[in-house]
Amino acid sequence: MNVNCLLFNDFETLDLFGPVEVFGKVEGYNINYYSINGGNIISAQNAQINTENVNAIGAGGILIIPGGKGTRKLVHDNEFIQKLKYAAEKSEWCLTVCTGSALLAKTGLLDNRNATSNKIAFEWVKSNGKNVNWKYTARWVADKKYYTSSGISAGIDMSLGFIFDRFGEEKVNQISNMMEYEWKNDKDHDPFAV
Repeated sequence: MNVNCLLFNDFETLDLFGPVEVFGKVEGYNINYYSINGGNIISAQNAQINTENVNAIGAGGILIIPGGKGTRKLVHDNEFIQKLKYAAEKSEWCLTVCTGSALLAKTGLLDNRNATSNKIAFEWVKSNGKNVNWKYTARWVADKKYYTSSGISAGIDMSLGFIFDRFGEEKVNQISNMMEYEWKNDKDHDPFAV
């Protein structure tokens, strides 16, 4: 299965590479990196990723949308939002991390669905999706094909939750042990929602 990461300048590095670490440990999952025009994309922490043009994303697979300060401009970029919407609609699954849910909310695809986001930026994210059923205390939320997570490291927990939903506890334990990571498996409890 293709794991298609849609990137933009100033994305949050762990938003992307937390899930990539998880999905990269699943046999048969292939990680791909895309952006609106292709080429070099630079994260907020100056990690540089070479990407393909978003138009090259095929149907099916998993679409991952990170958050980060780059989302603040992109919620007003109609071309980006339309291309994101198209990519999300044709994906089998769509996962957002942190403020990536604000971008997906702007497409309208989260309307009348449950979702969550980074708690520090929660009010700003909500303002970009007034018809979304935002869940403040959730670590991550799964609603049909859409998974959304709280801030930054919660993307790892959501990704493991996705693996749990597809493959079960044994696979999650295997991946968590390889990562030496203690999975926060209660999706309805976010310790940062205080």
